[in-house]
Amino acid sequence: MCRKRSKCSFSRLEVVLIVCLVLMIMVTVVLLLLHFLAKESNSKLRYFSPTTAPCSKQTKHIEIFSHSVISASNSTKVTPNYLLGVGRADCTGPVAEIPLMGYANPDQVGGGILIRLYSRAFIVADLDDSRRVVFVSADIGMVSQRVRLEVLKKLKSKYGELYRQDNVILSGTHTHSGPGGYFQYTLFWFTSKGLIRPSLNAIVNGIVKSIDIAHQNMKRGRLFINRGTVENSQINRSPFSYLKNPASERSRYSSNTDKEMVMLKMVDEDGHELGLISWFAVHPVSMNNTNHLVNSDNVGYASYLFEQEKNKGMLPGEGSFVAAFASSNLGDVSPNTKGPFCVNTGESCNNPQSTCPVGGATMCMAMGPGNDMFDSTRIIGQNIYLKARELYEKASQEVTGPLSSAHQWVNMSDVSVELNATHTVKTCKPALGHSFAAGTIDGVGAFNFTQGSVEGDPFWDKIRDQLLGEPSNETKACHKPKPILFSTGEMTWPHPWHPDIVDVQIAAIGSLAIVAVPGEFTTMSGRRLREAVKREFDFHGTPRMDVVIAGLCNVYTHYITTYEEYQVQRYEAASTIYGPHTLSAYIQLYRGLARAIATDTIQDLPRGPEPPVFNIGNMTLVPPLTPDRVPASKTFGDVLQEVRQQYRAREVIEVTFVGANPRNSAENTTEHNFLTVERYTSTSYSWHVVQNDASWDTRFYWTKGLLGRSNVTIEWHIPHGTEPGIYRIRYFGHYKKKLPNNHIAFIPFEGASSAFEITAL
Repeated sequence: MCRKRSKCSFSRLEVVLIVCLVLMIMVTVVLLLLHFLAKESNSKLRYFSPTTAPCSKQTKHIEIFSHSVISASNSTKVTPNYLLGVGRADCTGPVAEIPLMGYANPDQVGGGILIRLYSRAFIVADLDDSRRVVFVSADIGMVSQRVRLEVLKKLKSKYGELYRQDNVILSGTHTHSGPGGYFQYTLFWFTSKGLIRPSLNAIVNGIVKSIDIAHQNMKRGRLFINRGTVENSQINRSPFSYLKNPASERSRYSSNTDKEMVMLKMVDEDGHELGLISWFAVHPVSMNNTNHLVNSDNVGYASYLFEQEKNKGMLPGEGSFVAAFASSNLGDVSPNTKGPFCVNTGESCNNPQSTCPVGGATMCMAMGPGNDMFDSTRIIGQNIYLKARELYEKASQEVTGPLSSAHQWVNMSDVSVELNATHTVKTCKPALGHSFAAGTIDGVGAFNFTQGSVEGDPFWDKIRDQLLGEPSNETKACHKPKPILFSTGEMTWPHPWHPDIVDVQIAAIGSLAIVAVPGEFTTMSGRRLREAVKREFDFHGTPRMDVVIAGLCNVYTHYITTYEEYQVQRYEAASTIYGPHTLSAYIQLYRGLARAIATDTIQDLPRGPEPPVFNIGNMTLVPPLTPDRVPASKTFGDVLQEVRQQYRAREVIEVTFVGANPRNSAENTTEHNFLTVERYTSTSYSWHVVQNDASWDTRFYWTKGLLGRSNVTIEWHIPHGTEPGIYRIRYFGHYKKKLPNNHIAFIPFEGASSAFEITAL
C-alpha cells in the first residue's frame, strides 16, 4: 500500500496508536527509575537512622534528612552543634523632646511613639562552653563608643571575663527615628543637644538586659544559613559615585546595590524555633526627617512581622522567638525606590549634585513606594520580612565548626597602608567635607551646600576659621580632593569631636564570619572588604567561609567609600572621615584579623590603644522637666475629644486626653506602655489588651502646650480582620508634681475612652 503512494504516510488512527505506545513506554521507564531510587534512598536513610522506624515515622525522617528542616512535632532529638541563647529587651527611652538621631536635623525632636525599640541578643557557645560569641542588633541609629564601653563594663561586673570586647559585637539597625544623645564625642552633641543620660541609660540597660535573657536561656541547638535576593526594596542614592569604580569591577555585579540577604536560623535540639538574624543592606529611612514618632523604621517593621507570626497570641515585645534584621553595607543604599524628585516641581533631580533648577539641593528628595512615609515603611519592611521568611523556611545549609573572635583597637587617624611593594599611604586625622552639610536625597541638608563639592566655599570657610579655626595644611593635603568644612580631628574642646581609637572585630561561628564594621560601608566598599576577608581565610586553609558585614558596630565613624568614590565627594565621600585611603586601611586590618583566626594566632594580635572615657555628666540643652498642669475643671487623663460609638475595620479611631510629659514616665519607669487597646469579653465580664504602643497600628502623639499643659492624642488604625466587638482605648502616664520642701514626685495616672463598637464590613 505504501508503494502505491508517492510518499509513505500513516493514517490518523495509526499516529494516535504510535503516540500512545511511546507514552506508555516513557511512563514505565519513569516508574522503574523511581522504584530503584526509592530503594536506594531508604537504604541510605537506614544508615543515618539509629533504629528501623515504622513506615509512618520513616516519612518524617526522610523529610528531615532531605531538607535539613527540624520539625518540632518530631520527638527524635538531633545532634546539636552549639549552645544557643536569644533575648529581647526594650531600649526605647524618652519619646518626647529628645532629638531623633540620624538626619542631623535639630528640629526633628521626639513627639510620641509609633512602635517600640528593642535590643535583640544572640549568644552562641561551644558545647563544652569553652568559647562564646555574642551578637546584638539594637534598634538605634548606631552604636556609639560610649554605649559599648558602658555595656562592657556592666557585663564585666556581672559575668567577669565571660563577655569581653573581643567576643561581643554590638550593631545598630540605623533607624533614623530613635532618641539621640548617647555620644561622648562633641560633634554629635550639636544635633542631639548634648549627652542625655536617660537616653544613654535606656540603650545600655536594654542591651545588657537582652544579653542577660539570652544568657539565662541557653539551649543545645543547631544553626542553619541561607541567602537570597530581595527585589524592589532599594536603590543606590549615589549612582554617579558608584560609576567611578572600575568598569571591570562593576561588570562582575548585576546591580549597583547588594540585593542579597543572608539569614541565620536558630533551633534547639528538639526542633523548637529560637530566632533568626538577617543581614541586608538598606537604609532605614523610609520614615523621613519630618517624622516625630519614635520607631524602628522598615527593618524594625520586618522584625515586628516575624515575631508576631512566631509568637502567636502575644503582644509585640513578648514571646520567646527573636528576629533581628541587622544592618550591613548600606552606606549608599536607599529604600526610597521612586528615586529623587524636586518636591516643588515634580521633575527628576537625579544628577551628580542632586539639585533642582528652582530651590537647589534642598528641594531634591527621594520618595518611597508608598502613599506616605508610613505606607513606604510598611511596604519595604514587608518585602524584607517575606524574603526572610522564605529563606527561613528553606534553610538547609548547616553551620558547624569552632568559634573564634578577634578584636583590636586601632588609631585610625594614623594607619600606614601598603598598597603594593613600592607604595605606602596613610590615613588622616578626622575631617568632614563641605558635601557633608548637603545631606542626601533621603534627608537634605541646609543653606546652599551641594553634593559633589570638590572646592570649598569662601563664605563658609571664613566663618569656620573665625569660630573653630582653620584646618592645618597637613590635614588639607591628606584629605584631598575633599574641601574640609570641619577639621574635627584638630578640634578638642570641650572634648575631642571625633574618635581616633576605633574597634575592628571579626567573630567566626563555624563557617560564618561576621565582620563588625564601625560605620557605613558603601556597596562597593563592602564587596571589596568581604572578598578580601574571604580570600584571606581561603589562603590560610579555611575555605568556603560565608562572610557577612555587620554595619554600625561598636563605635560610629560615619562612612567608608572606595578610593574612586571618594574623588567625587558626594555626601558619603565627604563623610569618610579618615581620608581617601580609609577603605584600604580597614581591608588591611580585617585581613589581619581573618589571618589570626585562620592560623589560630589570635593571642599574638596587639591589643591596641584603649579608647578614652570622658567624664561627662548629664550635659544637655534639652529643657528640664517642669511640673505638669491641667486646664480648669480637668484632671490628668480626662478625655478632651471622645471616640464615636461605632467604627469599621480600616477606619481610624482618634481620642485626645489631658496629658503630661512622656519623659516623666521614661525617666521613672522601665518599659512603660503609654496606651492599650482593649476588647471586652462578655463571657468573663472583663477587658483584655489586644494592642499596645509597640503595635504597628497604634500611634501616640504628644503635643506640648503653654504653662506646663499638654495633650495626648492616640490613634488606632483598625487593621483588616479585626474581630467585631466592644473596645476601648486607655492612656497611661505620669505627671510631675512639686511637693513642699522642694521635693518632686512623679505620680501615675490613666484615662480611658468611652466604649465603642467595631462592626463587620
